[in-house]
Amino acid sequence: MTRTLLVAGTASHVGKSTVAAGLCRLLADRGIDVAPFKGQNMSNNARVVVRPDADGQQSIEAGDDSNGQWGEIGVSQFVQARAARTTPTTDCNPVLLKPRGDGESQLVVQGEAHEHVPAGTYYDEYWERAREAAEESYRRLAADNDVIVAEGAGSIGEINLHDRDLANVETARFADADILLLVDIERGGAFASLYGTIELVPDALRERIVGALITKFRGDPSLLEPGIEEIESKTGVPILGVLPYDDPGLPEEDSVGLPGSEERGVVGDDDGVPAERRIRIAVPRLPRISNATDLEALAAEPGVSVVYVPVDGDTADPLEGVDADAVVLPGTKNTVDDLLALHDAGFADALAAFEGPIVGVCGGYQLLGERITNAALEGTGEADVVEGLGLLPVETRFEGDKRLEQTTVPVDGDASPLLEGATGPASGYEIHAGRTRALEDVSRPLGDSSAARGRVLGTYLHGLFDNASVRTAFLDTIAASAGVDRDATDSPGAGEEPGETPADRAARLVRDHVELAALGEPFERLE
Repeated sequence: MTRTLLVAGTASHVGKSTVAAGLCRLLADRGIDVAPFKGQNMSNNARVVVRPDADGQQSIEAGDDSNGQWGEIGVSQFVQARAARTTPTTDCNPVLLKPRGDGESQLVVQGEAHEHVPAGTYYDEYWERAREAAEESYRRLAADNDVIVAEGAGSIGEINLHDRDLANVETARFADADILLLVDIERGGAFASLYGTIELVPDALRERIVGALITKFRGDPSLLEPGIEEIESKTGVPILGVLPYDDPGLPEEDSVGLPGSEERGVVGDDDGVPAERRIRIAVPRLPRISNATDLEALAAEPGVSVVYVPVDGDTADPLEGVDADAVVLPGTKNTVDDLLALHDAGFADALAAFEGPIVGVCGGYQLLGERITNAALEGTGEADVVEGLGLLPVETRFEGDKRLEQTTVPVDGDASPLLEGATGPASGYEIHAGRTRALEDVSRPLGDSSAARGRVLGTYLHGLFDNASVRTAFLDTIAASAGVDRDATDSPGAGEEPGETPADRAARLVRDHVELAALGEPFERLE
């Protein structure tokens, strides 16, 4: 019988994704067949994966999307499947809600995108079908694996949602799952939060809680011992570990991990590289930003700071004081409304006056064009045509269909000065509505899904900067343009083993700080 462990939390961002990824890697490295699962996720950071057929077999050759056989899932389950050393499929995250603003989310069921619906409509009209899809996907995964590591969402103690909590309550029920409960001590009030959550979970689920973990602790764990003894006495739930504050480098699941939309924030500036050897990449913090994980490969490079700039219109020049050497426009769940926000905030003039490299990825590519047509299909307004930022001679028209594809494109480093020296193909994925066509001659440095002219480049390829040749060429171009002497050498950080991946680091974090034997078979084999 397949063993299912639900990694649940007292709140969002308590470390569920990290612990789930670490467990997946540990189990896979012991030769145990394991798959991740999240019944329902809410995230605009998605990945394109295959959709299994009714027998659970992958039914697609790479690059063949003739029958709509690509689907999308949240990035955390994609990463966890890779940690489990298995092919990610839509069964890993059968229900995905992608917010676009105004209380609406696009509903994605088993990888297939449906309409945008308000939360009330989803629960009234779609939730039963979503639950059926989630259980169906779980059954397929369980048939092929020894262990399912399921990740919950938010808090398992949300009493207003217990009759429709797909990621936590319903998953625990139909998967007959044991529950590992996580609480984040960095927020304060960890013991009260843990006690309250245990008290509020449904009675039938409370007896399934096999242990709890305290996460994100800074300091001497012995200081917690009196509190641990007391909470174990009051709840009967053992504390199986105290995890120190540590970021293994896994992608952020959603924009909550980014600086707020109304504040300037910097990511990647804590690597010890002095200011005179740093380059700064400005990123407009779009209100409906999606797939911001595209920026993480840049921020992880030594000497690179990614500066998120508010789109709030508080200054005449939104780039003033940023000291940007380049600008990257990220993806967006609502290109039209975010384009209007950029115009209102003065970004059109600021970018036109900016003399450094500018790159737009997916929705960011669409923003760079002359105009967007059939705009009412994408935005929440009624305008049919919306003027773009005017930095590339392209036009995007929105249609009812959505393009999903894992893809590899040729790289022509001679076609754009921004990629000078880049060689070989670049791999990634496309996930977008709208089709973009050139209005004048443009170069195509990344195949047909790109356009470039001078200092500006647009592409539909998500994961662009995960390709080392492209990333290095882009950063070297920025450094040369800014007159920065950039030393690209890197070395493992403190406590980091050479060659470790984020999944390996998550596994080490779990292995070193969790009493895995207390979780029973097969987790006892991991110590």
